[in-house]
Amino acid sequence: VLFHLTLTPKFYVALTGTSSLISGLIFIFEWWYFQKYGTSFIEQVSVSHLRPLIGGVENSPPVPGFSANNGENETNRQSLSECKVWRNPLNLFRGAEYSRYTWVTGKEPLTYYDMNLSAQDHQTFFTCDTDSLRPSDTVMQKAWRERNPQARIKAAYQALELDNDCATAYVLLAEEEATTIIHAEKYFKQALKAGETVYRKSQHCHPQNSQHEAQLRRDTNVLVYVKRRLAMCARKLGRIKEAVKMMRDLMKEFPLLSMLNIHENLLEALLELQAYADVQAVLAKYDDISLPKSAAICYTAALLKARAVSDRFSPEAASRRGLSTAEINAVEAIHRAVEFNPHVPKYLLEMKSLILPPEHILKRGDSEAVAYAFFHLQHWKRIEGALNLLHCTWEGTFRMIPYPLEKGHLFYPYPSCTETADRELLPTFHDVSVYPQKELPFFIHFTAGLCSFSAMLAVLTHQFPELMVIFAKAVSIGCGKEFGLWIRPMCHRHSF
Repeated sequence: VLFHLTLTPKFYVALTGTSSLISGLIFIFEWWYFQKYGTSFIEQVSVSHLRPLIGGVENSPPVPGFSANNGENETNRQSLSECKVWRNPLNLFRGAEYSRYTWVTGKEPLTYYDMNLSAQDHQTFFTCDTDSLRPSDTVMQKAWRERNPQARIKAAYQALELDNDCATAYVLLAEEEATTIIHAEKYFKQALKAGETVYRKSQHCHPQNSQHEAQLRRDTNVLVYVKRRLAMCARKLGRIKEAVKMMRDLMKEFPLLSMLNIHENLLEALLELQAYADVQAVLAKYDDISLPKSAAICYTAALLKARAVSDRFSPEAASRRGLSTAEINAVEAIHRAVEFNPHVPKYLLEMKSLILPPEHILKRGDSEAVAYAFFHLQHWKRIEGALNLLHCTWEGTFRMIPYPLEKGHLFYPYPSCTETADRELLPTFHDVSVYPQKELPFFIHFTAGLCSFSAMLAVLTHQFPELMVIFAKAVSIGCGKEFGLWIRPMCHRHSF
């Protein structure tokens, strides 16, 4: 008590000011951490480190092989598949498109994580165990592992010096050195000529062993990749019918490679031709319950349904007379698409700005929404009233799925892992779309309140030092007496 009586007003001003500063810094850090990672730092530390120390059990996902509940196993497997990162079927060219964006804006459109995934893809598609038998393939095997783009390009030229028919070297030059689509197409045509020669040799090779199968698989991957990129070059250069023919021929020649999603390239090209009957035929084959869905499949199906009614749709007229059967079908198709990927409408309605799509996407995530809207916004604009119908109806989806992380309507519950993966795939200058919107954590409210309260005390202490000193001393003395009355009976009981 005597210590408190000797404290001066300056001490209380310093105390309240310091506490306000510290709590303000904690609030700023908490807010920044929540905006960057979507969770509270204090809460994360408490759950991860403090709970085990005080005897709590950390919730961890069950191991699929040892779970007692088969339903939980199925949910875990679905969650893993939902959060799998896929190659973007319509990914742009590094040299001719991504690099040009960097030259103009000074911004990097691709993240390190995204480019690292592409490097792994290239090593998987374009290398095999027999590369050591051909010096050019050995050089290219090292080239795909290089992080420096100039080192990769230099290695590609070295491979061509060893073998002028090295298809993968032409592929690398087309992707990374060519600064225009025309230049890239020339390289891919050279890669096609070399790739077809090597592919025919692999087909007619007699030894049937694991090494031969691996080499044939690699040569097939190279040929399919080159033909697909040539079709994409034709599409970008305005030769749409030629591109459609190349894609159809590729799908017929290699029907087992449906996992490459070449049909999504075909859908986009057919929409550009406004060949809606052909688009419907492709959807009839790939929009099947047994096949994995995508934003391209779901939103293209919704676009075709909307096309039948959007030109004469009016929300006022619909509210008076009710929706017709065709309008109900269109609205249900939109709700289905929005449930699959709820991020897309804001880009189609231009409520959020678009960026260049990444080389990899997460299905149902913001990265997939960016990739879809980047290529398909023009097709929605071309159909009169389609965006108006989307604007009037898309938010109605959320009334059917009030708890999207727990239960879906037509699809599995929305995966909770999308935000983390999308932040890795999308550049930092892009504002990642989060669904469902998260409420601010308790600790942000707490630190904000603590900062405000301590700042208020600091101001009052500075303006009315004498009164605040009297108040602080009264509070401290009162608390001391209450603590003494509470602790004395306990000490008395323990003494016996």
